[in-house]
Amino acid sequence: MRADRILVIRNDRLGDFMLAWPAFALLKRQYPAAVIVALAPRYTVPMAELCPYIDEVIVDERRGSGLGDMLRLARRIRGAGIDVSVSFFSGFRTALALWLARVPVRVAPATKLAQLFHNRKLRQKRSLSAKPEFEYNLDLARYAIELNGDPPQPAPRPPYLEFDSAAVAALRSRYCTQHGIDPQQMLVFIHAGSGGSAINLSLEQFAAIAALIIDRIGAHIVFTAGPDELDSAARLASMLPGACCSVYHSVEGLVTFTHFIGICDAFISGSTGPLHIAGALNRPTVAFYPARRSATSLRWRTLSEDGRRLEFMPEQYSGETASLDIDVDACGASIESFLRGQQAAIRR
Repeated sequence: MRADRILVIRNDRLGDFMLAWPAFALLKRQYPAAVIVALAPRYTVPMAELCPYIDEVIVDERRGSGLGDMLRLARRIRGAGIDVSVSFFSGFRTALALWLARVPVRVAPATKLAQLFHNRKLRQKRSLSAKPEFEYNLDLARYAIELNGDPPQPAPRPPYLEFDSAAVAALRSRYCTQHGIDPQQMLVFIHAGSGGSAINLSLEQFAAIAALIIDRIGAHIVFTAGPDELDSAARLASMLPGACCSVYHSVEGLVTFTHFIGICDAFISGSTGPLHIAGALNRPTVAFYPARRSATSLRWRTLSEDGRRLEFMPEQYSGETASLDIDVDACGASIESFLRGQQAAIRR
């Protein structure tokens, strides 16, 4: 089959999109001369444009749920001259649009009704959460490569996104100067927002974690907030001594926020988009997950390499609560040990 123009599809949420980057990287390593085209909703388009493994982006402008919307999407895909599509997330609408666009090879997981419109399918059973999401995505990329008659190359290793080290150092220096932070202090970011998808710790739980880190590690805490999350971050900051923490309000877009995440020494959050951006940057992550088969710590672990991830999950989950039933005090020793290890690595 021809693989000159490969369409990659992960058009759901930001965190899900970030966890497909290893698969994008593998496809680009395997076929460096190919044009990798991403189908992405407008929210994640800036990250698709930032991704070093993506050459072009088709903006998925969803308008309603009828046939007209699917026909518009099909025309855009057909106009892109795609040879192969790889649907890391397969929905009925997108699958039908690919079929209507007459994409020759349509690779996707064998799942749900959408599989009727794909002609190359891999059974994965992702709902069992037997491996990390990024591994499921890599398996699908390898399957597409093998269909082309090629042995898959080794998967690229973290980080999947890097910035110029001098630029990162300059950004960190400016932030520390603006907020009176000792430049030798560890910067620990805490993101209490959820983007409406992830179940997160309560503000009181995050405040307790922050207080522990300040007391035992001597770090400066940065509470990060998306455009609509400033109130929560400000409330968190008000629970702690002012000199020990600061607030970063992301109002200049995802790319600017991503550059800022690059200056942290550790990133703490529920399973949110910003957490998975930190993972793509190979920043140390501390993550909290619900005890639910579709959302386990194994399934949604970050892209940070082994030794740079710490994960917590409660023993039981209730779908009726908006926060996680996790004993923060019981997690404290593990968080302290993890951060001390990262601190020692920074000093070496």
